[in-house]
Amino acid sequence: MAKAVKICLAGEGGQGVQSVAEIIAAAANAEGREALYIPNFGVEQRGGVSIAYLQIADQPIGAPKFDKADILVALSDRAVRRCKQYVDENTVYVYDASIEGVEDDLPKEGEAKKVLAIPALEISKNELHPRVFNILIMGAVIGATGVIPVDAAKAAIEKKLGYKFEQNPQLRELNFKAIDRGIELMK
Repeated sequence: MAKAVKICLAGEGGQGVQSVAEIIAAAANAEGREALYIPNFGVEQRGGVSIAYLQIADQPIGAPKFDKADILVALSDRAVRRCKQYVDENTVYVYDASIEGVEDDLPKEGEAKKVLAIPALEISKNELHPRVFNILIMGAVIGATGVIPVDAAKAAIEKKLGYKFEQNPQLRELNFKAIDRGIELMK
């Protein structure tokens, strides 16, 4: 990887944006890669816009913040509006298909490399479980960027949530299914 992959994840507080960035960064570090993660959120833990800036590279990363993202994932209407500035013609822009009223705020043709609406919320509610919505999003990021191997992501989830998996082994299967389903969405 010649340059750092710049990832911007944005959503409402409580959607798990920060957890996803933290797990991806941990997985990259475990693979011997450089990872830099910066959280940005208001004083509200739930209800405010939460943005995670994440960079992953094979060499040291020069600056913590970036101007434009290689991939931007927006999970709420306010996140769509708040993150316009991080998009350019090289950005893969992913947003949840259930977000309404943002048509005028999405990048137009030529303003982003790709604009993809994915049914993450619908899939997590109807196929999996609402609690794994963020892990499904994590799978989408991995599927779109290939920034870390899926096995590394699963190992990082195991490390972070292993104590919960011991109490309820079905949670492991559910989380791993969510990652796989998110990767599948990006194919």
